[in-house]
Amino acid sequence: MQTAFLIAEHTKDHFLGSRFRARELREELEGLLARADEVVLDFSGMVSATQSFIDELIGVLILNKGPAMVERFVFKGCSADIKEIINFVVSTRTEDFKKKNQH
Repeated sequence: MQTAFLIAEHTKDHFLGSRFRARELREELEGLLARADEVVLDFSGMVSATQSFIDELIGVLILNKGPAMVERFVFKGCSADIKEIINFVVSTRTEDFKKKNQH
């Protein structure tokens, strides 16, 4: 089952920058992941997001639960800048996860 998570509905100014706000959204996202196999993270209408916001939203999930988490996301409506940030966060946190779990 797939469900949508409309990021723009959670902000008034089309800019996402704070880790605090991302943490709240991540908690909601974790609830959706508990009920659905796949979550569409829809960034349509967003002007920009910071690396720290994206890291808190999805990077923490990758670091805590593993890189396979990314396979449960469908990214939609991302600007070129947001795509670049997502790719950087996924790459960095995947490496961090691997280092953390080396024995």
